[in-house]
Amino acid sequence: MKKIVREYDFSPEELQTVRELARTLDLTETTAGILFSRGSKDAESMRRFLHPSKENFLSPFLMRGMREAVELLSRAREEGWRVAVFGDYDADGIGACAILQRALTAYGIEPYLYVPEREEGYGMSIAAIDAIFDEFLPDLILTVDCGISNYKEVEYIKEQGTYVIVTDHHELPEILPDCICINPKFRDDYPYDNLCGAGVAFKLASALLGETANGLLDFCALSTVADSVPLTGENRDIVHEGLLRMRKQLRPVFSALLGKSVEITAQTLAFNLAPRVNAAGRMGDARAALQLFTTEDEAEILELAARLQAYNMERQQLCDDLYDKARTQIVKNGAYDNIVMLVGENWHAGLIGIVAARLAEEFARPVILFVRKGDMLRGSARSIENVNIFEALKHASEFIEEFGGHAQAAGVNLRAENFEALKRSLDSYLKAQYPREDFVPSIAVSEEIAGAFPHKLAEELELLEPYGVGNRRPLFVTTLGQTNAVPIKPLSPHLSLSGGGLDFMYFGGYADLKLLRSDTVKQVIFECNLSTYRGRESLKGFIRAVVYDAEGETHGGEGFENLVLSLAGDKKQLTALNTEETEALISKKDGESAYGLCVVAYRKDSLKNFPALAEIPHDLFRLSSSSVRNVVLLSPDPDCDLSAYRDVVFLETPAAVPQRTGNAALYANTDLRGDASLGDIGADRETMIEAFRLIRESEGLQIGETFAETARLLRGDEKQLIFALAVFRELGLISLDGGRLRLVRGKRAELTDSKIYAAALARTQTN
Repeated sequence: MKKIVREYDFSPEELQTVRELARTLDLTETTAGILFSRGSKDAESMRRFLHPSKENFLSPFLMRGMREAVELLSRAREEGWRVAVFGDYDADGIGACAILQRALTAYGIEPYLYVPEREEGYGMSIAAIDAIFDEFLPDLILTVDCGISNYKEVEYIKEQGTYVIVTDHHELPEILPDCICINPKFRDDYPYDNLCGAGVAFKLASALLGETANGLLDFCALSTVADSVPLTGENRDIVHEGLLRMRKQLRPVFSALLGKSVEITAQTLAFNLAPRVNAAGRMGDARAALQLFTTEDEAEILELAARLQAYNMERQQLCDDLYDKARTQIVKNGAYDNIVMLVGENWHAGLIGIVAARLAEEFARPVILFVRKGDMLRGSARSIENVNIFEALKHASEFIEEFGGHAQAAGVNLRAENFEALKRSLDSYLKAQYPREDFVPSIAVSEEIAGAFPHKLAEELELLEPYGVGNRRPLFVTTLGQTNAVPIKPLSPHLSLSGGGLDFMYFGGYADLKLLRSDTVKQVIFECNLSTYRGRESLKGFIRAVVYDAEGETHGGEGFENLVLSLAGDKKQLTALNTEETEALISKKDGESAYGLCVVAYRKDSLKNFPALAEIPHDLFRLSSSSVRNVVLLSPDPDCDLSAYRDVVFLETPAAVPQRTGNAALYANTDLRGDASLGDIGADRETMIEAFRLIRESEGLQIGETFAETARLLRGDEKQLIFALAVFRELGLISLDGGRLRLVRGKRAELTDSKIYAAALARTQTN
């Protein structure tokens, strides 16, 4: 049900340009195409991208307000002013404070640092300003990663006789603070506008200290990655240089947070360091992160790093708990609109954004989670790539007290009584503004690879590091039939396989094992890494998704295996329909909503009787997404969970329903039989004894991971052996754990004790 899209589709003229650039720079056309599609339109910009360096840094004095800020800080130093730095509570704000604390100290000013806790709200507040004045009485307040929207608060500071310098990177409001402001969003001579807050702080440090400020690039690199700004232009240079510095000499604060020796990459910053720093703010102790980033005391570093690690573990557990509660609520109430909105009484306000982002990815539509505070709901919204949640909220603003944010994330506050009205308004707006295709989970690939992966391309992909927002790691797709996928060790959820001239690893891919081992056509989406071990280079593919090709056949033994296993399911109450009524029901349900309908078929040729299925995506064996989007599910695994669906329609009346269906309404077409594909399976005792003899002769062999694969290797009648294996395992007579066939000694059972056997026997007797 995932959609594969191409990252780029060049016109003939663009393709000719790409080919010329590839020849000029001695690159593969694929690498040149990737660079061209990501904004490098000529040879010079491609060279710059491939060779990031501090030599590319822009002069900080191109920024509006920079010279004035340096002049005021020079005066502050000469006159001995008391200077306070006001930052934000996230990893960007903490990193920015760390940069300016060290830069100002080196410049000759010992600053006072202040960051609010999350519960105090984002940015400056009168209460926070009062707290600074109560403790420090500054002559100058310098903001980092905030302040550009704080016109009133800046006026309040000035009324106290204190100067203000605002350094920020957020979007410019209609009314700017009346003070020195530095922000890359200004239309000035500075050509790059994607710096994070710490990036702006670094530019001020560079203006004060010159190249000496480069010693602070490790802090800046972490904040740049943590704040999810694009890793292009100067951000790419900053992160590249920061990583080089960290690899050469890792600052004690970072080694204490990492806790062990790891390869330092942009991914290390994003997934190891940033969450630990952000956890402090989320758990209400941002000042612990600030203290960690500004102390040089080794004992204190170890103590504070341990505290942040504990916060992060607690944050992970609380996020998992909140996710479970939210998902339970979704399954209970259904998720059949274009937006998911939930309210929790005691949910952690600092974590709902994380969980909303996780649910938005899972359900492939915008999600807003709210925490109830009396009669007010305070919420955090997250969206998907194609949907602008900020514009949707603006459209429904009559039901909202206040909101702010951008296309992919926003904060929303409203009165509890307006919850349902807001949900209806947003659902209607999204349905009218966006086609269904925008809500289909998509995977962007750079190229399709046929045959061996080009070694030169793999080497060039290393030059595209660091990867991150705005410069994601390129993905590729290859088409495979039957593969040799196996768990990397018994009971492991991770798979290894080879195909298309490449060895693959598929972490967490066990759910796709049956699809990978079947002979049906599928697309494998992967990234390719070049690694060196003991002086030898090797290529390894890492699978990110497997997509069933709906045009391919599904006549493999794995589909028949699922049909046989389904016979052990429960008899459930089904609403009987004929073919015409089934078609009408499918058309009606799909027309009403893009969500909540699952159509099940065990034979692909059944689909031709139902034109209404033409526009509904297809999955094979299992659901490829938990978005509850309308789907045709072919030959489903018995353990499929369909309980989140509102309606489940069987195109053929099933002998039994092993899948979990929850409270879904169940329908079945009585004109077709689900067990018709059993064909002439022999359920007589002599046939079963002969099958058991053949199985016994193969005991101890490494056979396979599925009954279908085992049956193929035993070289008998494939369907008969699949049936026999399923019966004998249900009776506990055999085991296939770890892919090794074993007989269970001393076990006795009657064939009729097997639900599978009894169902097949009843069918043959009926026929």
